[in-house]
Amino acid sequence: MAKLWQKNYTLNELIEAFTVGQDYLIDRDLLPADAVASVAQARQLAAIGLLTVQEQTTLSSALFQIIGEWRTGTLTVNREDEDCHTAIENRLVQLCGEVGKKIHTGRSRNDQVLTALRVWARSAIDRVAGEALGLVADWLNLAERHRLTPMPGRTHLQTGMPSSVGLWAGAWAEGLLDDLELLKTAYFLVDQSPLGSAASYGVPLPLDREYSARLLGFSRVQNNVLGANNSRGKIEAVVLDALDMVGLSLSKMAQDLILFSLPEFGYFHLPAALCSGSSIMPQKKNPDGLELMRAKSASLSAWAMQVKGILRSLPSGYNRDFQETKEPFFRGLTLARDCLAVMRLTVKELEVDESALRRGFTPDIFATDAAYELVKSGLTFRDAYREVGLHLERLDSRDPASAIENRTHEGAAGNLGLEKAWDRHREYAEHFAQQRNRVETSLKELVGPETWEASGL
Repeated sequence: MAKLWQKNYTLNELIEAFTVGQDYLIDRDLLPADAVASVAQARQLAAIGLLTVQEQTTLSSALFQIIGEWRTGTLTVNREDEDCHTAIENRLVQLCGEVGKKIHTGRSRNDQVLTALRVWARSAIDRVAGEALGLVADWLNLAERHRLTPMPGRTHLQTGMPSSVGLWAGAWAEGLLDDLELLKTAYFLVDQSPLGSAASYGVPLPLDREYSARLLGFSRVQNNVLGANNSRGKIEAVVLDALDMVGLSLSKMAQDLILFSLPEFGYFHLPAALCSGSSIMPQKKNPDGLELMRAKSASLSAWAMQVKGILRSLPSGYNRDFQETKEPFFRGLTLARDCLAVMRLTVKELEVDESALRRGFTPDIFATDAAYELVKSGLTFRDAYREVGLHLERLDSRDPASAIENRTHEGAAGNLGLEKAWDRHREYAEHFAQQRNRVETSLKELVGPETWEASGL
């Protein structure tokens, strides 16, 4: 089959294998986004008189068919295609004849892949955000149920001060809400249309870039055509950096859950269905999912660094190096969503052992409380600190619940302010829902509800 750049020579087989690499496999997932963007391209070309209405209708119908063929698995991307752009255009020529050769008018594979990646990425980021919002809610629900359930607070892993499961769970929820702010910014950068930038320098045609951006549901056009191509990889790196922060949060959650579910602690119990066994030790229930969560978070970090490393010394304009940013981008968005789903399952199924938590309240954990009682009686804090620290043997066991309730300032264990976190959760949920509805409405108008559903976007 013909390549889009085919002229009067054939590429060396070794060079072809080396330059195509695994890109054609990745493009199998990108194909529907590229086909949808091609529908917008056909509409734009008709709007400026470079296609007749009949030609535009023929091309659009064929592109709808291509998305359906992709959905059923009868159309894929092979190595000889190089990429999904070639596979789509060759199929258009098969279906439409000479008219199929007109679809590439006014664009390059550069803005074609940029546009397809952003159409795909909007949907992928939205799904990650949905899982993150779900996990925030899971942690907040756990915090609500165990608002005053005592839990030893630790620093340096040593017992420090009275705390609660509510405070611990609420902390993870609020940390994820901060991560969602980064995802929101990443989505904003993705949500701009590069279509019409061509090979970095535009084309001598009266393209209506605002029109094609509206058709695809983008919030705006990425104005400077060279700037659009220069942003390839950089915006992907921003997305991966945001995912890296999500991964860091998940890794720390996993570490706490592994540690505090150890028999020596027993604060929490992981259901057997979430743990695999040992091939030699019959009693073992291993938290493999959580252990892999830690390792996979490192992969998210590595992919973000990989993309930035590729970009670091590139000149402006398109360079083939950009191709190597695609795989880590796809992998990162897919892995982040999977990790969030696994953590959601874990938190929902987590069992809290209140008796084990209370056993962690040895008398020394109340040392700071005892010091502040002396402060209230008139001692300076430093003298009270020294007095208690030199006579720890005088400390008696106290009621953990009372110690928690005495911490009443904003954000402390006795005044969690969970309603503030719920307000932030609602704000982000509404924001992402508005973006999703805008994009969904535009794409349904462009390709029809049935084709939109088949595309998975």
